[in-house]
Amino acid sequence: MDLETRETTKPTAVTHTFGVVSYLNSRPLHEFLREDPRVRLRPAVPAELIGMLDRGECEVALLPVVDFWRNRERLALVSDGCIASDGETMTVRVFSKRPAEKVARLHVDGDSHTSMILAQVLWREMYGCKLEIVPWDRHNPGSLDDVDALLLIGDKVITGQPLGFGFEVDLGAAWKYATGLPFVFAAWYGAKGLEHSIVAKLLSEARDRGEADAERIARHWGPVHGWPVEAAVQYLTRSLKFRITESMRAGMERFFELGVQHGLLP
Repeated sequence: MDLETRETTKPTAVTHTFGVVSYLNSRPLHEFLREDPRVRLRPAVPAELIGMLDRGECEVALLPVVDFWRNRERLALVSDGCIASDGETMTVRVFSKRPAEKVARLHVDGDSHTSMILAQVLWREMYGCKLEIVPWDRHNPGSLDDVDALLLIGDKVITGQPLGFGFEVDLGAAWKYATGLPFVFAAWYGAKGLEHSIVAKLLSEARDRGEADAERIARHWGPVHGWPVEAAVQYLTRSLKFRITESMRAGMERFFELGVQHGLLP
């Protein structure tokens, strides 16, 4: 992990520790927290954040919404900041060697919990197909010759796009087509029953500043994350959304409803 994405350390005055997604997509949410002397940021891939929160390594985390659902009796939404899309995401994508309706076996990127469930919901809703899910280790990918379809998330969709796959499905775009609703991938969650008003204000103010400065953030941080500059600008200023709206809440509820209906969420 490079110098600018590893954990920020401040020897004194830290009162809040936040677990953040280590991809470019979270930069507008925490760019203006980085230099705040009250704040320590702990970056990780999305799937690792629930463990950090459980171990007390952070006060609040930018959790995949599936991890909230699985722990909803003890977690609460802290802020209206989020990582969402109202259509194409650019970085949550299934790469396939055959048309989507013929895909039955999906290798999945273990960095995400939400996208794995979302892919299964979409294939059942759109194609009537129950996908066989096979874990795929990005650190030891091996040969892709025997992989018919692969779900990838995050920066590596842009920086390490696999070769030899003639078909692609952006899951944000597919969800919008199937439901007419936006999709929230991650949001700020903390322990239920605690007072989070100060943190909520801090996170919302940082998000507002980050949204307003998204193009500069994209031009600066895009190359750090391996992105072409113009693609990073499109990603942070047009593709992604960072504020939970009523339609996004409706999208979240519909996703949870379908996940339960299909036996994919407890």
